[in-house]
Amino acid sequence: MRHLPPGSDVSAASPFRDRCRRLGWAVGLPGLAAILGVSAAWITPRVEDRLGAEADAIARATAEPGAEPWLRVAVAGRDLILNGEAPDAATRDTAHRRLADLPGVRRLVGPVGLVALASPFVWIATRSRDGVDLTGSRPAEIGVGALAEQLAPALEPGTPLRDQAHAALGGPPDFTTAATYALARLRALTPGSRIMLEDTRLSILGEAASVSDDEALRAALTDLPMGYSLGRIAILPAMIPNFRFVVTRSAEGGLDLSGYVVSDAVRAEIRGEAAAAAENGQVTDRMRSARGLPPEIDAAAMARVTLQLAGLMQEGSVTVAEARVSLSGVALDAQAIPEIDTLLRTGLPAGLARGDVALTTRPLSPYRVAMRRDGDSVTLTGHLPDTATREALLGTLRARLFRERLIDRTRLGQGAPAELARALQVTAGSFTLLAKGEARIADRSVTLMGESLYPQGARRMAVDLSAAMPQGWNAETTLTSPGATAVRPPEACVTAFDAGAAGPGPVFSPGSATLKPAFYPRLDAIAVLAKTCPTLRLLITGHGDPSDPAASAKTAVANSTLDKTAVDKTAVDKPAVESAVESTASLEATRLEKPETVKRPGDKGSDKQDSKDKSLAKTAPRTAPKTAPKTDSAKRAPGQTDAKPAATAEPGPDLAQQRALAIVDYLLQAGLRPDQVAIAAGGTVRPAAEGVGIANRS
Repeated sequence: MRHLPPGSDVSAASPFRDRCRRLGWAVGLPGLAAILGVSAAWITPRVEDRLGAEADAIARATAEPGAEPWLRVAVAGRDLILNGEAPDAATRDTAHRRLADLPGVRRLVGPVGLVALASPFVWIATRSRDGVDLTGSRPAEIGVGALAEQLAPALEPGTPLRDQAHAALGGPPDFTTAATYALARLRALTPGSRIMLEDTRLSILGEAASVSDDEALRAALTDLPMGYSLGRIAILPAMIPNFRFVVTRSAEGGLDLSGYVVSDAVRAEIRGEAAAAAENGQVTDRMRSARGLPPEIDAAAMARVTLQLAGLMQEGSVTVAEARVSLSGVALDAQAIPEIDTLLRTGLPAGLARGDVALTTRPLSPYRVAMRRDGDSVTLTGHLPDTATREALLGTLRARLFRERLIDRTRLGQGAPAELARALQVTAGSFTLLAKGEARIADRSVTLMGESLYPQGARRMAVDLSAAMPQGWNAETTLTSPGATAVRPPEACVTAFDAGAAGPGPVFSPGSATLKPAFYPRLDAIAVLAKTCPTLRLLITGHGDPSDPAASAKTAVANSTLDKTAVDKTAVDKPAVESAVESTASLEATRLEKPETVKRPGDKGSDKQDSKDKSLAKTAPRTAPKTAPKTDSAKRAPGQTDAKPAATAEPGPDLAQQRALAIVDYLLQAGLRPDQVAIAAGGTVRPAAEGVGIANRS
């Protein structure tokens, strides 16, 4: 029996011992937990590293030579997370067994699928806030890493690409090209948007990130990868905070539409109404698609009232911004200001309010009246001095129109020129003979434009209209007939030619006078212009070769080898110069034939024409010297010569002239008259860098 020392407190020790006895082993749990936590933090990473290395070795062993492994393994503690598509079930089961046999593995988490045929083959790219997610199917022959490497240039720098797509058979051709194109388009969309490839169809569902991104995206959709087509395209316009809509009226009566429009359907409606409201029918559409118009405002109704207000102005603009309608410019006439005020007070659609109005008035100068005939209607716009003049004009038109609707939008205004009523009657008589067109009166000038059914009618109309004009008035007509080409004024021809002839001319290869296909578009444009410009007179000047003789000789040999079929093989002593015009005789033969269509080198039938031209050149009669009477010269002693020197042949065109002849020959075949084109005098050579000179000498 243990004895307590003197003074010990038996009563204090007993309660503590009783409490420990009641708690038992639970007293050591905190310490045990601390020991286990420290050991887990030290042991677990080592277990994961070992399992990861061994599992990676098994995954790499599943790869075919030169390809990526189909099996992908991630380690979570002692669990292995498997992903991928096996080529067959046996290969998959073998990989499963090897992974399950690794020491320390608790379980395998799948699934691991099998490569199968996907029909339709669907690949989806979805933009998230922190990257791009790929789902659906990807071609089995392209590994995940290889595909990610090929798609990387289409992503914004630093954008993660998470590929959860399954390998499958049946992928479309050029899949990586189409997928790269699709990812590049995804950059213009907001998070949550997606692009889908379904076989060879591209579909887009989402919202544009900005107005410029929307326009760039829609422009890019016109140039799809080869073999692909568009499927469903549902792109919401971008949301903007400052929605504006502006109609600007020019002094000539045309309308300019700018700002934003909520949809393509509303855009088409606005353009149609603007074309009807414009005095000259000219409408410039600079609207951009966007969202941000308050929902209580009807976009179509807003556009209609804006166009109506613009129609009451000579020039200026009507602006809708922050749900307020503002005007600035010149009112159409004195009566227009109260009309505008009434419309702003009582005619605005729900959600719109009156804004700032800054309008002035000025006399009508020039005093304008216009008649336009198109389709099934005739529209009158502008100003008339009084109701009598209006009724007389309407009566003349009604008597001559049988099917067309007559739309009168004229207004009464002071300042009309003298004899306006008579000029209107004469102009209306000629105007109603047109199949379609327009008559414009500005002060004492009348312009009649349009299409007459018969050429002789157009010619007679031009003469009769000018003769019937009141004294002090002048009339100009620009009339065509079906199938006829309108003739431009000489000044317009000079301006158009100078604009098209800017820059260096056609440059032939050194040592060659053969036309290149690159010359055709420019020469064709000159031929089209010459048909509408009978006064055009062209002077063609050839160019020489570069100053480096070694480079010229080397290029000439290469050209001679490439174009050897164009060289006359029988002419052994001819210079090694190819020419599209063998001689002036062949050129004259071409002029006499006057072909209707252009025969370019390489086109069907051109070989026969070339051979025909060459045969004409070879068989053309040559002027031979007259035969001298027989003498005893044949009996002369060896070494004796005739006293009279032998006749020398006339030198042919040099290389620069041959190049000019080739251009002339093409233009003649394209339809130019022989008097419209000529060659510069011999010895006139342009530098090689400037190319062939095509100058207007009219």
